Amino acid sequence: MATGKDEDLALGEVESTVEMAEALRASGVVDDLLAQVDSGEVALTGEGGLLPGLIKLALERGLAAELTDHLGYEKGDPAGRALPNARNGTFPKTVQTEAGPVPLEVPRDRDGSFTPRLVPKGARRLGGLDDMIISLYAGGMTLRDIQFHLASTIGTDVSHETISKIVDEISEEVLAWQRRPLDPIYPVVYLDAIVVKVKDGGHTRNKAAHIAVGVDMAGIKHVLGIWVQQNEGAAFWASVCADLANRGVRDVLIVCCDGLTGFPEAIAATWSQAAVQTCVVHLLRNALRFVSYSDRKAVAAALKPVYTAADAEAARAELDAFTTSELGKKNPTVTRVFDRSWEQFTPFLAFAPELRRVIYTTNAIESLNYQLRKVIKTRGQFPNDAAVVKLLWLAICNIEDKRAAERAKKYAQKRCRTAPGRLVEGQVVTNWKKALEQLSLVYPDRIERYL
Repeated sequence: MATGKDEDLALGEVESTVEMAEALRASGVVDDLLAQVDSGEVALTGEGGLLPGLIKLALERGLAAELTDHLGYEKGDPAGRALPNARNGTFPKTVQTEAGPVPLEVPRDRDGSFTPRLVPKGARRLGGLDDMIISLYAGGMTLRDIQFHLASTIGTDVSHETISKIVDEISEEVLAWQRRPLDPIYPVVYLDAIVVKVKDGGHTRNKAAHIAVGVDMAGIKHVLGIWVQQNEGAAFWASVCADLANRGVRDVLIVCCDGLTGFPEAIAATWSQAAVQTCVVHLLRNALRFVSYSDRKAVAAALKPVYTAADAEAARAELDAFTTSELGKKNPTVTRVFDRSWEQFTPFLAFAPELRRVIYTTNAIESLNYQLRKVIKTRGQFPNDAAVVKLLWLAICNIEDKRAAERAKKYAQKRCRTAPGRLVEGQVVTNWKKALEQLSLVYPDRIERYL
């Protein structure tokens, strides 16, 4: 995790860069250059552009300094004649950058012992370009889309094979994230799945990408993992829970899900004491599915007293009242939907409003899934299951980076986030302290050891 010292150093570098830019602007040099850019005399990026030119100057100066340090004498220093090794001219090399191709004159020595660190031997791309490719891929662009985008915007021609290799390099990082150890307890876990199209044996099939989001003891939401399977089913969810347990999750107090048949049994197979809470929003959608459009608003309003009741007994009385009403008699399927899910619908009614808002719906994960669907939509189909997990992981990282930046802007913070690199970390749940207090009262033996 980044330390305060590291963050202060980074902030100091940013401030120094800003001061340098202001000094250049005050000297008038920047104005002259930008005037040439505006008039079309000088391109900003691409081959022969201003930014590649600046990168060339910086890199060649750095390479020259590296060679001086390697040889032990400055260029032109007579003392170098007595040393066994010496400068031996340069050789041309072009590297691809996020500003466009940059032609370099790389210095070399006579005995061939000089190994540049700034532009390593064999390197044809600088790190910034790799980051740009990964970012474009995370946004849902295909490899060929990225290739065309780089060529048309910054004039950098990167082969399809190279882009594929860059993207594949993060596979090990994704695998390590998928297998990382987890906390021993997550008070609340949300489970949901989204449909993706994957090539399978020459055919394109719909598969379910199962996603688990856990709220830790500090109230921070983490994506615990991504699993791809042919269909969303209780049996596979049982294997997901088992995988989470194998990675260290010993206890879960409340699991919020969409009411899939067999879900409670699947969860109980791993965490026998976990309370299963059916998403109230999903339940209402199912209840209103066969209600005519003209009655939908009235039925929804009539059901509100059921899910806002003081306790389960009061909720039962409200549902019975609805059942015997004119609307209830006209729409008997509504009552049957609630009756079938009653045991999984009522757990949240035992808690105070602060905790009810946390567990009554899976919106916390559905909000994430909504944004993931936008990324998936642009891709169409995936070559295999691993490609699905990789893209969803990258997209989740991008989504959280944006959220962290928005939070920092909202609260006028200089630091966007303090989590380790690539940790998917979410915003603290609203009123979490109050919700945790309620949980500690209901589950004292299970939660106090972790406080």
